[in-house]
Amino acid sequence: MATEIKAPTFPESVAEGSVAAWHKKPGDSVERDELIVEIETDKVVLEVLAPEAGTLSEVLAEEGDTVESEQVLGRIGEGKAQGGDKPKSEKADAKAESKSDAKAESKGDAEAEKKASGGGKQHEVKAPTFPESIQEGTVASWNKQVGEAVKRDEVLAEIETDKVVLEVVAPADGALAEIKAEEGSQVESEAVLAIFTEGAGGEADTSADEAPAASADDGASDEKVGDKILAPAARKLVAEHDLDVSRIEGTGKGGRILKEDVQKAVKEGTAKKAAKPAGGAAKAAAAAPAVEGERPEKRVPMSRLRQTIAKRLVQAQQTAAMLTTYNEVDMGAVMDLRSQYKDAFLKAHDTKLGFMGFFVKAASEALKRFPDVNASIDGTDIVYHGYQDIGVAVSTDRGLVVPVLRDTDSMKIADVEKGIVDFGKRARDGKLGIDEMQGGTFTITNGGIFGSLMSTPILNPPQTAILGMHKIQERPMAVNGKVEIRPMMYLALSYDHRMIDGKDAVQFLVTIKELLEDPSRLLLDI
Repeated sequence: MATEIKAPTFPESVAEGSVAAWHKKPGDSVERDELIVEIETDKVVLEVLAPEAGTLSEVLAEEGDTVESEQVLGRIGEGKAQGGDKPKSEKADAKAESKSDAKAESKGDAEAEKKASGGGKQHEVKAPTFPESIQEGTVASWNKQVGEAVKRDEVLAEIETDKVVLEVVAPADGALAEIKAEEGSQVESEAVLAIFTEGAGGEADTSADEAPAASADDGASDEKVGDKILAPAARKLVAEHDLDVSRIEGTGKGGRILKEDVQKAVKEGTAKKAAKPAGGAAKAAAAAPAVEGERPEKRVPMSRLRQTIAKRLVQAQQTAAMLTTYNEVDMGAVMDLRSQYKDAFLKAHDTKLGFMGFFVKAASEALKRFPDVNASIDGTDIVYHGYQDIGVAVSTDRGLVVPVLRDTDSMKIADVEKGIVDFGKRARDGKLGIDEMQGGTFTITNGGIFGSLMSTPILNPPQTAILGMHKIQERPMAVNGKVEIRPMMYLALSYDHRMIDGKDAVQFLVTIKELLEDPSRLLLDI
């Protein structure tokens, strides 16, 4: 009997998602609780595990398809996969082919390295020019090794700063001749990272050109490292285990590396990076070895972004007289409006109608009525802003980031929704710019997408207020003297009591509640 594979139950604030990647093909065998498909929503990527062991017999939602909560994605049948066990002759052929490929690759690498040390104009590869607010960065990863052929503007390395990850690209076609700053090293603005030689690695270039161009069909959330395409979950595992991507064989569509490919490489130990000279990363690893045994532990250095988040959160609590007021809002009117115009909105604006658009517009209107909430404190001065720039908290693998929507008062709901989707996508890919996360006058954070029923958000200095959204949950409510089941959401407004009086904070939150419970007020400006 076939077992249905269903999409996860989405939070009320997430209407639907897209099938990001299938990790199994029809006919493949699967184990119980094995990752089988990933669903990408506006803010997070949800993993769908196999409910039973068996064989994937049918895929009902292809990659890129839009799916709803608990929709059937495919079916698992009983028995083993067809051709799950290869004949010995095939295994021997595969093993021989693998050895041949390994020899050819080794030979190609040696020749490329030899050419890299030869003639050709040399360039110094420097770190980007950091903004004044950033003193230094950390070499997060080298995407290319010495002697490996690269194309002009191809990413050589990534520099992690307090807020963003900056890419360092190749100045021309050629190859790295020398790496001067190893992974984990601290570098300053415009520091020399490596020496680059033009025209080196010619034969490797040829092999790279012959590589199949599979990236065109891959999802937008995939990342290309060299000639390899990584799925989101695979990228995370590669970073966690510090693996050499070039040694991992992808089994996904177009040769894409999937999560199980990385897990297999970790288990077999075939993708470990070659030992490096004692540098920043090597010393850190030596100083903090993993403890083996029945109660294993692992110590890793905190990322710069995580350090900055921790510093700012503690600073907010130590410097501000932070207080939180709560209220609840009946989301029935907004949900009915979304249900009625969802399809027409998508057709007209090419984006989905979510909840954040309503909250951003309601907050913009409330900020105009209560200028103290839209102000910030600078030393002993109060700065009143004559505009509304609202930051929207986005969760990523590296930590929480808050990109800012500019002049939200003049934005349409469709513009807000498009901006938030774009921010979420680029935040997960580490493509947000520093200027996009600075200068906000107010912040909205949505813990409801993770199931939070109530929380106390922490201020984002120098702002003086932050709005927390939560899970929509049906509860019995008294409506006109009768008990009705209504979709309710708790709202939390944390504010700096040095700047905002309790009366204004409460009235600000009540204004947002009234605008959301009667969305026509947003159109009539009442």
